[in-house]
Amino acid sequence: MSDQTIAIAALQCALNDDLNTNISRVSELVTQAASQGAQVVLPPELFEGSYFCREEKDIFFDWAYPIDQSPAIAHFRVLAKQLNVIIPLSFFERDRQMYYNSLAMIDSDGEILGIYRKSHIPDGPGYEEKFYFRPGNTGFKVWQTKFGNLGVGICWDQWFPECARAMVLMGADILFYPTAIGTEPEEPTLNTKDPWQRAMIGHAVSNVIPVVAANRIGTEGNQTFYGHSFIANQRGDKVAELDDQQSGIITAKFNLGEIRRNRASFGFFRDRRPELYSILTEK
Repeated sequence: MSDQTIAIAALQCALNDDLNTNISRVSELVTQAASQGAQVVLPPELFEGSYFCREEKDIFFDWAYPIDQSPAIAHFRVLAKQLNVIIPLSFFERDRQMYYNSLAMIDSDGEILGIYRKSHIPDGPGYEEKFYFRPGNTGFKVWQTKFGNLGVGICWDQWFPECARAMVLMGADILFYPTAIGTEPEEPTLNTKDPWQRAMIGHAVSNVIPVVAANRIGTEGNQTFYGHSFIANQRGDKVAELDDQQSGIITAKFNLGEIRRNRASFGFFRDRRPELYSILTEK
């Protein structure tokens, strides 16, 4: 156990409005990643369709499903079992009269370990998520699996250091962030690709933990998505990355025992002063 390794992959591709096309495209990449030895494979955020949150249109509520009726979840449960891989699967969830930006953690036997609902919901030009989603009510989640303890945040969550620190305190070995991020429609000269990566790399460094981000590519409406999905090690070094146009996978393998020893030796968690942090819980 002290030298357990984990092989992970992130996917990147262009997506459109057709659910079946997107499921097929992501399935091909999951299968490719599994053939290269990946044990955990991360697709992008809301891969079932185009990034509909660019605008406020009530027709898109029809894209949401309860977890037990989701075609995407049903399909990837079968695929996960066939390939013996874990798939943290982003989906648009309907729970009675409530709607969430959610993730189902599909285990390697096809069972659902649980659901995480996105905690931080953005609201701005091109990212009108508050129109569609309630803030998540699950709290942060870390799942114990045979490959390691997996923590997951969703897109806007990745900008919040509290989210990453909470998951590591809960025992996460790797942090996964499915993402949909690109250009800013109201500020076409503003490129947030580098700050986006730096924020997550900061989580990797300050928590001594690998970080995995999966983004989409392509132009949808007036947004062009950055791509640049990447994997960073516990030092914050990018060990794998795609560019802004590549469709494909990236993979990496980590020794969890080595990472735990590194984390302990840095002393970040030994030297924490929770009694000084009460201001973090003030509204």
